[in-house]
Amino acid sequence: MVTVQALVSPPPDTVTETKSVQYQAAWREIGMSGDAGRQGRFAGKVAMVIGAGSGMGAAVARQLAAEGARAVVLADVEPEGAESVARGIGGARAVALDVVDAAAVEEAVEDMVRRYGRLDVLVHAAGVDDPKAKQLIADALVEGRPPEVTDRLEDADWQRVMRINLDGTFHVLRAAVRAMRPVGSGAIVVIGSSSVFDTPVGYPHYAASKAGVHALSQAVAKEVIASGIRVNVVAPGPTDTGMAARTPAVLRSGFADPRVRPYATAEEIADIALFLASDAAVNLVGAVLLANGGRFTA
Repeated sequence: MVTVQALVSPPPDTVTETKSVQYQAAWREIGMSGDAGRQGRFAGKVAMVIGAGSGMGAAVARQLAAEGARAVVLADVEPEGAESVARGIGGARAVALDVVDAAAVEEAVEDMVRRYGRLDVLVHAAGVDDPKAKQLIADALVEGRPPEVTDRLEDADWQRVMRINLDGTFHVLRAAVRAMRPVGSGAIVVIGSSSVFDTPVGYPHYAASKAGVHALSQAVAKEVIASGIRVNVVAPGPTDTGMAARTPAVLRSGFADPRVRPYATAEEIADIALFLASDAAVNLVGAVLLANGGRFTA
């Protein structure tokens, strides 16, 4: 335990300064002890991150390795990105994976179990938005009129978002549960969205897909906790990722509200995801943690 000892008869004019130095040193030591504890949160664990080629998934993969994971597999539909992140981690492995392909998801998880004997942590961060719908919303804002998106959505637009965001999450959850249930333990964290709560105008397919992701994850969580598997969700608000970088400037500026926190970093959302995956969150099952910087509460 770190204690801050009282000073012994220093000159009166140096009391405050000396106490300040001692307190600062003590808190630095406490902080270092806390960091050391965090570094071992995932010691010996076998982890898989889907959507690890960039953004939140890449940040999660790096932090898992930094906190002691024995093996980290980075999966992404764009394998070059995952390979680049894996090289920076050292000892990690990258695989190409399209979550729409149920058989491929199953094989990727099975291969991980064959190689490492188990799967302890899975973080699912893969997903898509719709740049075309975003542009329609941006154009309407610039022109000072209400967005008109729903009647202009094609079936293909709807199906693309649903296949990747919702069907893909089902494929991932099913494969992870199949790997974890025989062992009787595991932690799954899914990246959802704050758009489930504020349902942005002109974005019905994205909001619906993520609402499905939340409900699916919570239903699975209630089932599989009996097998020792925890499933939880992070619902980020605006986050500075490659996806956000493709958002039209007029929409990005709309999120720049000085009364709340700015865009989250990928690392900040990764911290929340890994809290949910850690033993510190052992009593959280089916939770949806809203991480939107105070834009609204739910």
